[in-house]
Amino acid sequence: MRAGFLAVLMSLIVGCASSHVLIGTPRPPISPDQVKLYRTAPPQFEEIAMIEADSSSSFAIGSQGKMNKVIERMKEEAAKLGANGILIEGLGAQAAGSVGTATATSTGTSAYGTGISGNIYMKAGRGVAIFVPDAK
Repeated sequence: MRAGFLAVLMSLIVGCASSHVLIGTPRPPISPDQVKLYRTAPPQFEEIAMIEADSSSSFAIGSQGKMNKVIERMKEEAAKLGANGILIEGLGAQAAGSVGTATATSTGTSAYGTGISGNIYMKAGRGVAIFVPDAK
């Protein structure tokens, strides 16, 4: 039973922080440092894959730190496919769960209680991994 619990815990910790769906032909892998971000499409490019990443399971602190982790993971995913660019489609916050606490008291046939809960957010991004000829 303990081994099963540990396996589930590890899968939650490791998670799937990035993924892709091929829509073109992958190329040989490159370094993530060679992947550039684009807000608008360059004049010429070839689509390779749709990619997504989030900041789950990271130890990044603060909003900017979490967004940096998302960008890093997107670049790593694109680089594995030989894409030298990412055409950004969206970046933002995504609900990752919630936490809460409550207390209640009962007297006879009546009960009274109070509670509070809050949402947990992570950063997430999506885009298209692209190959840009002669990108510099």
